[in-house]
Amino acid sequence: MNSFNYRFVLKTIGFLLIIESLFMMVATIVSFAFHETSGDMMLISSAITFFAGIVFRLIGTDDYEKPIGKRESFLVVALTWVILSAFGMLPYYLSGAIPDISNAYFETMSGFTTTGSSILLDIESIPHGLLFWRSMTQWIGGIGIIVFALAVLPMLGGNASVLYDAETTGIVHERFRPRVTQVSKRLWITYVLITGILMLLLWAGPMDFFDAICHAMTTMSTGGYSTKQASIAYWNSPYLEYVISIFMFIGGVNFALIFFLLKGVPKRLLKDEEFRWYGIICLIFVTIISTCLYFSGQMHDFEYAFRTSLFQVTSVITTTGFATVDYMGWGAFYSLIICLLMLFCACAGSTSGGIKIVRIIVLCKNAVNEFKRQVHPNAVLPVRLNGQVVPIDIVTKILAFLFLYLAILIVSFLILSFSGMGFEESVGSAISCMGNVGPGLGSVGPSGHFNDIPTFSKWYLCFIMLAGRLELFTVLSLFMPAFWKR
Repeated sequence: MNSFNYRFVLKTIGFLLIIESLFMMVATIVSFAFHETSGDMMLISSAITFFAGIVFRLIGTDDYEKPIGKRESFLVVALTWVILSAFGMLPYYLSGAIPDISNAYFETMSGFTTTGSSILLDIESIPHGLLFWRSMTQWIGGIGIIVFALAVLPMLGGNASVLYDAETTGIVHERFRPRVTQVSKRLWITYVLITGILMLLLWAGPMDFFDAICHAMTTMSTGGYSTKQASIAYWNSPYLEYVISIFMFIGGVNFALIFFLLKGVPKRLLKDEEFRWYGIICLIFVTIISTCLYFSGQMHDFEYAFRTSLFQVTSVITTTGFATVDYMGWGAFYSLIICLLMLFCACAGSTSGGIKIVRIIVLCKNAVNEFKRQVHPNAVLPVRLNGQVVPIDIVTKILAFLFLYLAILIVSFLILSFSGMGFEESVGSAISCMGNVGPGLGSVGPSGHFNDIPTFSKWYLCFIMLAGRLELFTVLSLFMPAFWKR
């Protein structure tokens, strides 16, 4: 550990805890605005988090100009999510809303990783301040607390790029060319702007102001926490379903491309291969599911079949997890499609989880090239994405990522089954939590919950939520002996 700049690690985490306490204070103000007794405990939680941040900061050093390597950045990012979740669960635990530590930590980690899996049995009974904090954890986690910190903490200086790369998703991070701090500011401005637009649209519908704010945050973060136990189905509103479907789709798009679109450069978005395939995949599966539901007689109104299919496909592929129906009742064919969408997920650089479509594209192109090499063994056939050659080391890393992703899923099926979960629940919860989707299959499906699963399973699912959110390598590297050597 002596080879690490551990003071930098502690001080950075301290700054992030201070930021978390300020967000928590906003939720505390909401609680007091509704005259809720839980506000006192939320205030205490915010104070504890703030002073813990001060302690971490004081232990650290002011030597931010000293360059750090990937090991420090990986450790900072991984510990940040673990520690912020530990302090983030305090409002639930101290207020008594979630009196079990395992459940409170599960709910918080599920929030920060934008997974959306929940242990709550009666969401409407939870005070407004806690519901607001619950939604805010997803909104913070959607774009990334590290990315937010880089936007407001210029003292990170030359260390910003390695932290940015360790947290953000995708196969490359070359969408912008200015300094990383400027990138972070642009991403957060775009994120806040779109969230505000969605909030106004939801408020214009049947939602009140509080519900509109909460659902705007959990939609743009593709998190899926709702203020109602029945989720979006509570309002039974076609208007809401179409609006949220559109913004869930937007949440699954690379935010750098959205920034260029808002800046008046739509060509960057339209020419992006991943975005085009993202749209095509959504269209194909919406068409398949809506057509099958209508002609099989399960739904007699085609507009309803289309709207329901559109909502569920965008909800699953973007890993949001909202629900208007329980798709488990549609049959095995539809459950299989849902599982495939959980694996594909949306675009790199978005707030969604999972494998990401860009990796699927690269692997498909590489597979086609392998067939061509069988006929022309001496041909030079590079993989191209958006007209640019993808370096062979990136292709190799994608292959390694996919192997690890599938291997962890298989091991997770076995571990969860051994812990006492049923087969359907084990498969569904592993795929869902690894991809940060939320609802799984069986009793942990859209109309179910995670409250009754074994305690060990909850902690293990927290681990794969984190590993999936940080795209494996950042977390798994910490378990390699070579990582800790000088």
